[in-house]
Amino acid sequence: MATYKAPLREYRFVLTELLDVAEVSTYPGYEDATPEIFDAVLTEAGKFCEEVLFPINRGGDEEGCRFENGVVHTPAGFKQAYDAFREGGWTSLGADPAFGGQGLPQVLNFLVEEMICSANMSFGMYPGLSGGAYNALYLHGSDALKQRFLPKLVEGVWSGTMNLTEPHCGTDLGLIRTRAEPAEDGSYKITGTKIFISAGEHDLTENIVHLVLAKLPDAPAGTRGISLFVVPKLLDDADGAPRLRNGVTCGSIEHKMGIKASATCVMHFDGAVGWLVGEAHKGMRAMFTMMNTARLGVGIQGLGIAETAYQSARAYATDRTQGRALGGAKYPDKPADPIIVHPDVRRMLLTMRAYNEGGRALAAWVGLTIDKALRHPDPAEREAADELVQLMTPIIKAFLTDTGFDTANLGVQVLGGHGYIREWGMEQLVRDARIAQIYEGTNGIQALDLVGRKLPLHVGRLLRRFFHPVDAYIQANQAKPELQEFILPLARAFAKLQQATGFIAQKGLKDPNEAGAAASDYLRLFALTAVAYLWARMAEVSLPKLADGSGDQDIDFYKAKLATARFYMARLLPQTSSLLTVIMAGAAPIMDLEDALV
Repeated sequence: MATYKAPLREYRFVLTELLDVAEVSTYPGYEDATPEIFDAVLTEAGKFCEEVLFPINRGGDEEGCRFENGVVHTPAGFKQAYDAFREGGWTSLGADPAFGGQGLPQVLNFLVEEMICSANMSFGMYPGLSGGAYNALYLHGSDALKQRFLPKLVEGVWSGTMNLTEPHCGTDLGLIRTRAEPAEDGSYKITGTKIFISAGEHDLTENIVHLVLAKLPDAPAGTRGISLFVVPKLLDDADGAPRLRNGVTCGSIEHKMGIKASATCVMHFDGAVGWLVGEAHKGMRAMFTMMNTARLGVGIQGLGIAETAYQSARAYATDRTQGRALGGAKYPDKPADPIIVHPDVRRMLLTMRAYNEGGRALAAWVGLTIDKALRHPDPAEREAADELVQLMTPIIKAFLTDTGFDTANLGVQVLGGHGYIREWGMEQLVRDARIAQIYEGTNGIQALDLVGRKLPLHVGRLLRRFFHPVDAYIQANQAKPELQEFILPLARAFAKLQQATGFIAQKGLKDPNEAGAAASDYLRLFALTAVAYLWARMAEVSLPKLADGSGDQDIDFYKAKLATARFYMARLLPQTSSLLTVIMAGAAPIMDLEDALV
């Protein structure tokens, strides 16, 4: 059966041994965010996820959402769980205290989101979408809109959505047809249809706040003509209570491969009352606020699913007896050895573990960088941090969701036939994980964003925000004998990344297809190198714990950490060689064939 336990020891290692989470408490507004507060919040979040969210995950998948007469009913237990979630203050964790939030750092939010997604990804969609709506209104809304909507979103009695996609267009938002007609009172009448709207209708909250992309009558063509509007499901009555139904309805819900307890809706706007967020025709900027928040959150979804897949597969491999170890019986008192003794099973488990722990370190590093970009007192530090986050956002989204799906698939393989059977829970993880590679911009779009926008931006300055610290780390540690087995593979991968970057920069300027053909392989090469950088740092932290005995009480933890670092460097990082070869092959093998013959 699927199993999940919050990896609290891992969080403490990443936050306080690998990274210096105490630094955030020196930033204005984060003074109370001490390591002790982090530990207390993560412990309580772990309990809630293990005891409340995880037990309703399988039932939610089997029951799914029910659509009746325009109303969406979430599965049994979801309303009670959401009420407990809201009452526990989890909807307000990272929000501004000015609107009722707790003002805690974003990196803490990242780790809490991971636990929620590990326990119940479908449930996590509802508050997760509210976070995107909150950020868009917080950064781009007028003071009046903030005062009207943010306190209720932060409290969790209202939830939020993102309404971008339409039946005839997905990624190409310049083609949207939803209209916004100005009204005399300063509001707008929104008319159009949106599809694939997560949490567009449900029974968890009193009201739903829709963030909707639409075009004004005088809008320029394409993306330059997009504006963003806030459209509540319910409007205030004469007493100021949200009771009057706005002109927004759910036409149907999708029947999906996974995340079945998350309502994915077709939304109809029929003259719905809404208000402009930010400036007219400047909706793309606000939209990217939502999208970048969502993309990082989706990466965390991949990590969350992968953690449950690993824990479940490891528990099964430890318990399931079958055959004997190749070198002879390791457990002669049993009729067979547990399958964890077999090399191929260990290969799969270590692959899962190496991607999970490396991905978590990468996510936490970027999470702390977000906090630096938001709160560091030095403007230059804030700018540098923001540029690193911009660079790493498509990598976090694509790599963590790719490895999340791969890890869930490996979990099925470890369980064998039982992995394919619903009652064991692993096949649900595969189905749930698959969407994360698609929504909020497919992973191919993330790769194009990396090579087409992030690499050339500011003449490569974003790229240098990553290259310079990694190069400095290699230079500072390459002569240390105890780190050779970690630094040398990292240095080789980093050299390949630099070579690939130069190739794409040179070829892509002449022919955009060259950059496009290399994009996905380049993103993976970049991600593998970034994770190698963090694995080298994790090994550097762990080695002295074993050498001087300071980690004696956790000796197995550090032994496992070092063994996993070695596995990553020896068995996973070598992918960079083949990725470079593929990138250097250029676009011709992909693009030379006529469309009709592909």
